[in-house]
Amino acid sequence: MSAHHDEQQELENAKHLWHKGGKWVFAVLVAAALGYLGNVIYKGQVESNNQKAATLAAQVNGDSAKLAALQQSHAKSSATALATLESAKLLFDNDKLDESASAYRWILDNNKEPLFQAAAVQNLANVFLQQKKFDDALAILNTPVDDSFAPIINEIKGDVYSAQGKNKEAADAYKLALDKLPENSANRELVELKLGQL
Repeated sequence: MSAHHDEQQELENAKHLWHKGGKWVFAVLVAAALGYLGNVIYKGQVESNNQKAATLAAQVNGDSAKLAALQQSHAKSSATALATLESAKLLFDNDKLDESASAYRWILDNNKEPLFQAAAVQNLANVFLQQKKFDDALAILNTPVDDSFAPIINEIKGDVYSAQGKNKEAADAYKLALDKLPENSANRELVELKLGQL
């Protein structure tokens, strides 16, 4: 009889708890479960889109129509940014400098990953340097990038100033690059050589 009474008491306690606020606890638990499920589904879709973008990016191989389709359908994917960088380099190597510049600008506008931003800034500045658009090169080099890329950005600034015959500004930029380069950096000797040739 005591067991039956204990069960009845627990049942009454559960009813009391339910009426006192248990509905809200249950609602919070359901909301948390739905939130978790939504997050899992979202991550799965992002991963699936990244895989599709990587598959399409592997097929670009310099084909501007395929690249444009990839950029249209997967603008935020790292695979798209990488394919765009590769295409821009091919365009640069084939002296299609305006098209190369457009590709680098697309990365700056569409992918905010620090590595891709720095690569686009660096390479776009080199395109402008090749075109002797020194002011454009210096302007793009003032685009904010992660501090870890400051040495290469300052080195290119030095290259631009050197091409303009502004040796003092070039030396200052190369010194800034050297100040931020690690002592064991492979690029250090090249920057020192450039500085020594001024």
